[in-house]
Amino acid sequence: MKTPIAITGLGSISPLGSNAEEQWNAYQETTTKIAWEEELEAFTARLTPEGQKAIQAIRREDKNYLRIDPSVLYALYAGRIAVAQAGWKDGDFGINVGSSRGATQLFEKFFETYKERNIVPTQASPSTTLGNISSWLANDLKSTGPDISHSITCSTALHALLNGVAWLQSGMAKKFLVGGSEAALTPFTIAQIRAMKLTPTEEGTSAYPNMALNLFKKKNTMVLGEAAAVACLELGKKKNALAYVTAVGYATEMLDHAVSISDEGLCFQKSMKMALGKTDLSEIDAIVMHAPGTLKGDTSEMGAVKAVFGEELPMLTTNKWKIGHTFGASGLLSLELAINMLQEQRFIGVPYLKDKTKDQSLNKILVNAVGFGGNAVSIIVEKA
Repeated sequence: MKTPIAITGLGSISPLGSNAEEQWNAYQETTTKIAWEEELEAFTARLTPEGQKAIQAIRREDKNYLRIDPSVLYALYAGRIAVAQAGWKDGDFGINVGSSRGATQLFEKFFETYKERNIVPTQASPSTTLGNISSWLANDLKSTGPDISHSITCSTALHALLNGVAWLQSGMAKKFLVGGSEAALTPFTIAQIRAMKLTPTEEGTSAYPNMALNLFKKKNTMVLGEAAAVACLELGKKKNALAYVTAVGYATEMLDHAVSISDEGLCFQKSMKMALGKTDLSEIDAIVMHAPGTLKGDTSEMGAVKAVFGEELPMLTTNKWKIGHTFGASGLLSLELAINMLQEQRFIGVPYLKDKTKDQSLNKILVNAVGFGGNAVSIIVEKA
């Protein structure tokens, strides 16, 4: 990239907590935020009780907020934090916050009404469109720039970042708020993942239901979480930068089926190589991997990392063992973890892995994400 992109604000709400201090403290603990939920008969990672109260407080602020999906409310919460931290006050910024599943809770509620009564409420259509997230966020933050929503499955948030970078580099915008939001802990969504045999069962599960990056597991262990995470992007060097995005990469594989990814993780290989460019491989101190906790997902990404980096690998980590897979929000939460590690100069590893953490400074971290359809994104983020 000709000009680095400054990240001047970060905001998120997740099973880690609802503010930066809570979230970083949660990463210091080796316990997971995943728990068995009897009602859904599944492992899930929900917002903290304090986070849930914060969302309900936003819902009560405006009568219109009583009718919007939690995925939108999560984005409002995260967006307010990020914009306040960045000091954006004039509304002159664009927004691209997407979601993999969108308004799942409302959609399922309205469909149940339709099955029972063969009618739906007037608000059914407008409150379940994917554009809800960015349009309500623009309204709440009084943004005057473009607002875009999209779904590119589990790489949605990092594709939003790619879009933000493109708008800034083109000169068509000076600031962009990017990220993803997901509130998909619903019966139908859980049933879909269970049907694909991706989730662990309660019986015989260890202290870590999601065994992301454990390459010796015998079955899939993907667990769903809920969250929203966004970042404020600005072009060039900024005094208040938290970190800098200095390179981006992306790639898509040819499909064998709807959720396919090659054994060699070819999309990851291509996206990482694009992001790395002429960067010396030794400069990458760590990789925050996508690693969803599935057999194929984890091994293919690891194969791609080894194909690109050889035997001298950077330190490897993921946060899905702790907070589950948050679908469209997951890539930005991975980026948030990378930025926290750069700022605190502390690597957060995966507690059940035997790999030893190297005693070294952290200056450049690579972040990966991929979604159904083999659409990978790789981001290099550097210490400010």
